[in-house]
Amino acid sequence: MKMIKTALAALALSGTAAFAAELGHVTDYDFSFEGPFGTYDQNQLQRGLKVYTEICSACHGLKFVPIRTLGDGGGPGFSPEQVRAYASQIEVFDPELGEQGDFRDAAPTDNFPANNAVGAPDLSLMAKARAGFHGPANLGINQIVKGMGGAEYIASLLTGYTGEEMEQAGTVLYENEAFPGRWISMAPVLGDDYVEFDDGAPSDMESAAKDVAAFLMWTAEPKLAARKQMGLTAVIMLAVLSVLLYLTNKRIWAPVKGRKGE
Repeated sequence: MKMIKTALAALALSGTAAFAAELGHVTDYDFSFEGPFGTYDQNQLQRGLKVYTEICSACHGLKFVPIRTLGDGGGPGFSPEQVRAYASQIEVFDPELGEQGDFRDAAPTDNFPANNAVGAPDLSLMAKARAGFHGPANLGINQIVKGMGGAEYIASLLTGYTGEEMEQAGTVLYENEAFPGRWISMAPVLGDDYVEFDDGAPSDMESAAKDVAAFLMWTAEPKLAARKQMGLTAVIMLAVLSVLLYLTNKRIWAPVKGRKGE
């Protein structure tokens, strides 16, 4: 009986290890927007936008994100002039230009262009889509307990390459500790000092990965801080209402309770 229990325990441990390896390892990075009172770091969002523009946009689009939102409160905090200047650096396809359409400079009212020419996923909702990735059966338990969500997954993915490669069906795959199954077709894209920041912030690979992960979290949840503020206000109002209801109930029934004691 003891040998059977030992064998079952070993089998369970090996199964758990295999399951964890299949899901991938995600580091629990600290982000300013985590927790009930967390908000986005404006400077980090601006750095993340630069990382996306100079590196990620070559393959990935943000088709659900209006360029004008770069100037919204709680976001990168661009001025109207900065938003227009950034938009002028982007070309978008306009089907109304000519018979078959043509490209033109983007305006703040346009969305970021889509880019899936190489089969790369759009990043507009990536952080939100990956927020429930962790934990048994993808239940998102780690997100609740440890605060691990989509931003942690993105940062871990960008820094999780081991340097190992293999070829499968004519496609080169790269080993990545954070990617489910460990082998991914996307080559490493970040490294130390790949992007230079104007504010003198660290430009090592991990810092740049966290910056772009925070920016992609903002693209997926631009109203995150407002929702938290609304939730906090609702909790305070419910607490006050509960106290008032308790006092009212006590005042109404006080005469009745007093007569019972006579």
